[in-house]
Amino acid sequence: MQRIIKIFTDSLLNWYWEHGRQNLPWQNPYDAYRVWVSEIMLQQTQVKTVIPYFLNFMIRFPDIHILAQAPLDDVLAAWSGLGYYSRARNLHRTAQEVVNQYQGLFPEEILNLQDLPGIGRSTAAAIASLAFEHPTAILDGNVKRVLSRYFKIAGTDRAFETQLWELAQACMPQKECRAYTQAIMDLGALCCTTHRPNCSLCPLRAHCQALHANVVQDYPEKKPKKTRPTRNEQFIVLCSTDHQIYLEQRPLSGIWGGLWCLPSISQDIDINTHLNTTYGLTTDCTAPFMTYKHSFTHFHLHIKAYSIQISPNSTLPGSWYTPSSIDQLGLAKPVKDIIHRFISLYSNTP
Repeated sequence: MQRIIKIFTDSLLNWYWEHGRQNLPWQNPYDAYRVWVSEIMLQQTQVKTVIPYFLNFMIRFPDIHILAQAPLDDVLAAWSGLGYYSRARNLHRTAQEVVNQYQGLFPEEILNLQDLPGIGRSTAAAIASLAFEHPTAILDGNVKRVLSRYFKIAGTDRAFETQLWELAQACMPQKECRAYTQAIMDLGALCCTTHRPNCSLCPLRAHCQALHANVVQDYPEKKPKKTRPTRNEQFIVLCSTDHQIYLEQRPLSGIWGGLWCLPSISQDIDINTHLNTTYGLTTDCTAPFMTYKHSFTHFHLHIKAYSIQISPNSTLPGSWYTPSSIDQLGLAKPVKDIIHRFISLYSNTP
C-alpha cells in the first residue's frame, strides 16, 4: 500500500509542475489572507467564476484590517452575485476575529483555524498547507473523486468519509505541501472530472483501480437525490414618481441574509391586500410584468414580479434608491435581474 501511495503522490506532483495551475490570482503572492478569501469563494463555486470576484474583492479590501473595519453592507455588495451569502457574513466575522484575537495574523494551527466562522476541516487544511506549507490534507469534492476512483472506494456514510480522510493524509507528502494540495485540486478540476473524465491524460491512470475495472463513472458513489420542493413567491417593485426603487434589508438569518431585497410575499397572499395592510397603499395590481425561476440547494424558487408606481413615501420601513445606485448594494442575483428587467421595460415606455 505504501508503494501505491508513493506512486500516487510522486505522479501527481510531477504532473502538477508541468500541467497544474500556477498563476491563479491568489497564488501571487501566497499569503494567508488571499488564500483564505479564495478558499471561501471557491466553496461550491468554480474557479472561472471566482477569479473576477476575487480580483475586485482584493481591490476593495486589500488586507484583513480593511475588511474587518468595513460595514457588512459593503462586503455583501462585493459578494453580490456569487451566491451562498452566509460565506460573506462569515468572512466578515472571521476578519474581525483574526484582527481582535490574533492581531491580524492568521493562526497556523488547524484547530485554531477551524474555530473561525465558516472554516471547516478541509478549508482549514487548505489554508494551513497553501499558506504555511503544513502537511495537512484536504478533502473537498475534487479530492474525494480522485481518491475514490484511484483506490476504488465506494460509500456515502461516515465510515467512507473517515477512510478517505485517512487516505488523504497518507498521500500528503511532508514537503511540497502547497504544490501537492494545489495538484490534487487541479487534477479533480481539469482531468478527473465528474462527467467525461479525461483518463487518457491522467498521471494516475497506470494504477487507478476504477479505470482498470472500467467503472470510473460509478465512483464516487452518488447519494440518492432528494426531491426539492418549490416555493412560489410574489416580488413587488415599488417605483416612485421620481424613478426611485424601494428596497428592504433582509434579516441576517435565512436566505439572502443581510442583503437588500424587493418586498416579497407568498403567492397564496393577495398582493393588493398585503400592500394595504403592510404599507397603507391602495393599489390595483393584477398582472406580473415577468416571471423568474431560481434554484437553491434545498428548494426551487418561482417568482412572479409585479410593479407599482407610487408617490415617494418616507414612512415606509425600507429605503429608496436610484437605478444608478442599486448595483452598489448587496443584492441577490434574482433581485438584481428583476430590477434590471423592470428598468429596461420602464425606460422603453413612452
